[in-house]
Amino acid sequence: MTIGRIKRVGLREVWSHEAFDFTTWLEDNVDVLFEATGLQLTGVEREQAAGDFSVDLIATDQDGDAVVIENQLERSDHDHLGKLITYLVGLQARRAVWIVADPRPEHVAAVTWLNEGASADFYLLKLEAIRIGGSEPAPLLTQIAGPSETTREVGRAKQDMAEGERRYYRFFEGLLERAKAKTQLHANISPGKAHWVGASAGISGLTFNYVVRRHNADIELYVDTPDSDANKRMLQTLFEKKEAIEEAFGGPLVWDSKDGRRACRIRNTFTQGGLRDEGDWDAVHDQLAEGMARFEKAVRPHLKSL
Repeated sequence: MTIGRIKRVGLREVWSHEAFDFTTWLEDNVDVLFEATGLQLTGVEREQAAGDFSVDLIATDQDGDAVVIENQLERSDHDHLGKLITYLVGLQARRAVWIVADPRPEHVAAVTWLNEGASADFYLLKLEAIRIGGSEPAPLLTQIAGPSETTREVGRAKQDMAEGERRYYRFFEGLLERAKAKTQLHANISPGKAHWVGASAGISGLTFNYVVRRHNADIELYVDTPDSDANKRMLQTLFEKKEAIEEAFGGPLVWDSKDGRRACRIRNTFTQGGLRDEGDWDAVHDQLAEGMARFEKAVRPHLKSL
């Protein structure tokens, strides 16, 4: 058996002009996109207006949705990507196919990011022309980026994460503002996107923190220097004043020095509500702020012994 070898052919040797040659050819042979995209396209039209621009091709897929196709027989650029998105919106298409000779990595990343959303499907295809032996030139289309359920899941996870970060910010923004009426400990601290905010206790590695979870929240003295043994010694020194500290605070505290962890802490948990209980935030904020004021007052005199 004789096995031929693939030889690459310059695209301009096959289609000398992008609009007059390649786009015209693709209009008549749009079925070549099926293998690369899985889209069965019909009703192809050329140069349909989208505002002040004209899309190379627009077709209809197997679901009856519009598909815009933009061709670029050269390296991908921002201009074509911008036009593609404009066409997609202007023509209310559901899918977009961008055919390029050389996809830039940043455009691969951009199309992947676009596919993380749920508004439309984007396909980025690399076009090559090949021969096998002395055969006629043939197109070789390879999907570089496209929609998938995995990509959608990544997008949903990012959205959930972003929403979670915004919620943390809102929670601590309200807490820090209301806390100023009770204590100035966190008065110069800005809200962040993590599940806690802290202010220095005046000793390296020690912070007074607010911590929020789904349905409860903590106040704590967090002890975390690079030396695990030193952390435990500091906690033990404070633990020797446990009775006085808890009496000043007005209730029992959790003294946490679990084995295997470098950091340790003294904390109190409030169960009235947390991050997911937005309707109760005002009451939760007041409870945390009042608790932190009592907690700092109870602990602060004994930090000198450290």
